[in-house]
Amino acid sequence: MTRIAVIVGSTRPGRRAEMVAHWVKESAATRTDAVVELVDLADFDLPLLDEPVPALFGDYRHEHTLRWAKTIASYDGFVFVTPEYNHSYPAAVKNAIDYLFAEWNDKAAGFVSYGTSGGIRAVEHLRLTLAEVRVAGVRSQVSLSLFNDFVITDPTQPGIFSPAEHQEASLATMLDEVITWAGALKPLREAVAA
Repeated sequence: MTRIAVIVGSTRPGRRAEMVAHWVKESAATRTDAVVELVDLADFDLPLLDEPVPALFGDYRHEHTLRWAKTIASYDGFVFVTPEYNHSYPAAVKNAIDYLFAEWNDKAAGFVSYGTSGGIRAVEHLRLTLAEVRVAGVRSQVSLSLFNDFVITDPTQPGIFSPAEHQEASLATMLDEVITWAGALKPLREAVAA
């Protein structure tokens, strides 16, 4: 069974990423072609990259890195749920990616973003970073507008997530692509493991 991690890409207090990630997971719950689980960056408490050896060599020295590596290695693909901060994705996501190399290789990723512009600029930057660690980003993505897909009465609070009806179809298409690509890349992962 294909294993997909929905990565909660914000560690900020009052974040919206958690409720969006739960929506992704709940929408995927009826699928029979994949197991979809949440992976919350906040649960890993990764410090700023502190490994003395570049991730390319896989010589991890710290317990937090080994735990993170084991988690990421166990999945075939990912859905990154990311806000857009200052025209890009959060530093916590970049830091989490930079910790590892081989654990990301030859896997697929989809994207669910949100922000005043739907988070599309965050995803454009994230695609470039993931390509460097050999993650294949799928074409379809879900872009959520803070104005149309959330009810926010106080900007200091996460508000209520209320995705527009068309977002379910976009999410289903993106999940189809991630699962298909994760399957297509499986022989590459198996060749490395052999």
